[in-house]
Amino acid sequence: MLISKIMNKVSAKKVYVGMSGGVDSSVSALLLKNAGYDVTGVFIKVWQPEFFECTWRQDRLDAMRVCAKLDIPFITLNLEDEYKNEVVDYMIKEYKLGRTPNPDVMCNKYVKFGGFFDWAMKQGADYVATGHYARVEKVEDKYQLIAGEDKNKDQSYFLWTLAQNQLGKILFPVGDIEKSRVRKFADKYGLSTAIKKDSQGLCFIGKIDIKDFLKNYIKEKKGNVLNEKGKVIGKHDGAFYLTIGQRHGFTIVEKTPNDSPYYIVSKDIKKNTITVSQESSQKEDSSKIVRLEKVNWTLNIEPDLSKNYSARIRYRQPVEKCMIKKSGKNFDLIFTNSQKSITPGQSAVIYDGEVCLGGGIIS
Repeated sequence: MLISKIMNKVSAKKVYVGMSGGVDSSVSALLLKNAGYDVTGVFIKVWQPEFFECTWRQDRLDAMRVCAKLDIPFITLNLEDEYKNEVVDYMIKEYKLGRTPNPDVMCNKYVKFGGFFDWAMKQGADYVATGHYARVEKVEDKYQLIAGEDKNKDQSYFLWTLAQNQLGKILFPVGDIEKSRVRKFADKYGLSTAIKKDSQGLCFIGKIDIKDFLKNYIKEKKGNVLNEKGKVIGKHDGAFYLTIGQRHGFTIVEKTPNDSPYYIVSKDIKKNTITVSQESSQKEDSSKIVRLEKVNWTLNIEPDLSKNYSARIRYRQPVEKCMIKKSGKNFDLIFTNSQKSITPGQSAVIYDGEVCLGGGIIS
């Protein structure tokens, strides 16, 4: 049976499935119904910017069609305030501070496993479920968050804020399945989302140009682009729009025909300058130490600080060996190899093998 080990045949266990209108959540609902759960589909309505064309109406319609096909109830849950306050406002504030936020992490924390989770529990749900590529397994008296079986789609990186009281009531039905098989399942059962493209970009809103989005909240502020020697070689519209490692969003005025691409290696918000380097020079700032704040441990206990672990400081980055050191209320990751493009505001997520131990915000 292509469902998580904790999903045995059950009767009358009530589960609310977050239905995004995509194939992953559609198949999640399908698998749960086939396993005997009492399934209700829930489309989460979030705040949408008026100045961008958004797809929520079509997504809601797609989710509704899947629920009709599966003959399960469909509910629309309004979480506009939670999304605007905890995701959008947070994102704008972080960019103003010169940091690079991770809205998908906050969307999971405050919307999917915040507002939605809390609402579902009040409705008498035994579980909530989503289409995330991750797994939950109970080992003795603890629930472990584990990377998804499909390593190309693993989304445990975005779920490091989850706690034990949540993990015991969360199901990830497609976490054991390869993405290609998920689409085959949708096609086999005639789900209209079988060939729908995966959503990209900002959580719920979709693919947008971050700079265009931020311009509606942060005024442009022209600044200089510096090379590694401090010489002005270009212009930009605001250091707060840009992030370390980015290779666009600024203009180089001193060029030669044989120039390699430039990428951002540092920025100074107070002076409103960015420093860039050419790909060939590879003089990007790096460090073996990454400090974390607002750390959460998914097992609700600190890990053994004498052990070796692995971590990634950005999504899809291969995990790197590290140790963990406590530093007051915060924690330091001590990597075996130097890490490049360490970006304040992003998440660093820690693993013991495939088990996601937790993570924190890079300070």
